[in-house]
Amino acid sequence: MINLAIAPAQAATRQLEEAPGPTVYQSEVYQSRQTLKDEQGNSWQAIAFKRTLPDSADSLYLRLIGFPGTTNLDHSLPLTLIDSMGKTFTAADVSQDMFMDQAPLGADAGEYNLQPILMQLEAAIPLRLILPTLDQSAINLNVSPGVVEEWRSLTAPQSSLSSK
Repeated sequence: MINLAIAPAQAATRQLEEAPGPTVYQSEVYQSRQTLKDEQGNSWQAIAFKRTLPDSADSLYLRLIGFPGTTNLDHSLPLTLIDSMGKTFTAADVSQDMFMDQAPLGADAGEYNLQPILMQLEAAIPLRLILPTLDQSAINLNVSPGVVEEWRSLTAPQSSLSSK
């Protein structure tokens, strides 16, 4: 029998005040970072994170970032999510709130509010994300069930996550 010593997991949590009032807690525990590929083989960074604002409930957001110059996302339309069973969901584009300091928004980045639909997504079923664009047909990104499960785990109370 082989004995393996496993060090306890550690995660640093950073509190960022984006502007007077809004706060984002960034932590490896409360954030999911994945690389997704579109049909052309371009990589997209997918960052799901919990945002905590004073005097309001936590919200979960998905930030999608493509390689600069590859696309122009249409921020007037929502992100569409379709599971392998054909169920369709939409997530509102909240890209205008991506940076509280009014930094210019890149055409290749978007942020979407997953909170209203997250618990309706089945963790065992793959998803397809459809990003609307201004200059070409929509961009499709495939998301594995494991990633969906990870996104859903971000909504768990902080005390239960930190005890894992």
